[in-house]
Amino acid sequence: MSLAKNVEFLSHLPRLNGFNGLAAVYGRSLAPAVDSPLVETADFGANPGALKMYSFVPDGLPRGAALVVVLHGCGQTAAGYDLGAGWSTLARHYGFALLLPEQQSANNANTCFNWFNPEDITRGKGEAGSIRQMIAHMVVDHKLDSRRIYVTGLSAGGAMTSVMLATYPDVFAAGAIVAGLPFGIATNLREALNGMMQAPPRPANELGDLVRGAWKHDGPWPKVSVWHGSADRTVNPGNADAIVRQWLDVHGLPETPMATATVDGYPREVWWNEDGETVVESYTITGMAHGTPLGVAANDERYGEAGAFLIEAGISSSYHIANFFGLTERARRSAPVEREAAKTVVKPMTKPVANEAAKPIPLPRATRSGQAAPSHTLRGRAREISDAITRALTAAGLVK
Repeated sequence: MSLAKNVEFLSHLPRLNGFNGLAAVYGRSLAPAVDSPLVETADFGANPGALKMYSFVPDGLPRGAALVVVLHGCGQTAAGYDLGAGWSTLARHYGFALLLPEQQSANNANTCFNWFNPEDITRGKGEAGSIRQMIAHMVVDHKLDSRRIYVTGLSAGGAMTSVMLATYPDVFAAGAIVAGLPFGIATNLREALNGMMQAPPRPANELGDLVRGAWKHDGPWPKVSVWHGSADRTVNPGNADAIVRQWLDVHGLPETPMATATVDGYPREVWWNEDGETVVESYTITGMAHGTPLGVAANDERYGEAGAFLIEAGISSSYHIANFFGLTERARRSAPVEREAAKTVVKPMTKPVANEAAKPIPLPRATRSGQAAPSHTLRGRAREISDAITRALTAAGLVK
């Protein structure tokens, strides 16, 4: 990146603590002292990335519960981001465990995860290796379900989420990237800054190859949810599009959304696989700057507290991400109908799938003899109509 571009990039960042630049935005002042339910574990196995391990396991958590790995942004702590994004409240309410790795200033002066350092983003090495060791420790120690492990993060934590999904696709069932960057676009700080500022365009197959090249994987790929503010001047919103294209290519899906909807006032795009399962979704939080969007969830509960890079936006990203992971099923049965909305536009596909909001299903016709269709046909048609309604609600995000 040229000096002029560096100066331009730094000039876009807000002035904090009398210093204008990246270190100020991601300064230690953003790490509040909070009363946290998180517990630190010092000995969890190999720690090649020299990270700290924090976790939260709700009282009475049943055997075989899910695990969500939460990665904080630069300048934040595990406890501070948990308080702001509300993950321990969600875990307590819906019954799953949390793992919150924490960066140390000895590794990165701004406590950013080193998502651009080759030594930290290779399977079994550096920070990625440390996080994997923490996961293994959690699964064994708390008898968690190894098939239900998920990861999410903000900013550098979002970029590190991309790293974990690419390097350990056999570990994670799904991930959610908030204001992050695609995997593999930077191998040093200069390239990282360039990607943050410009989000240079790359062909989808090239982006997909970066993921496929991280680890030889022939099983199912993780599902991915992408969140980004359209007014983000810290991480260019074009990165959200690049992340989506990267994972669409990995999943072998077209770039045109299969369905679009408005959820709590914001556009959501959806792609599903041939089995009808939503595997990629993207939320654009129009007008929002860099951060994690907060709001009241569908059950009229609020998860998280506004703060630096934790932005009141009228939509609870943590709740919707937990829903995307399939973690809110138990409570949803008794919860009020979601307030999501409103306008669902389903785009046609050449091959119908189970998740697709299908064309109107005709009512049963009379038989050739002029008699009404038999009762089993009527029941079958009624079931088809019910299934079509369910698919439309799923595309809109009203049900999973």
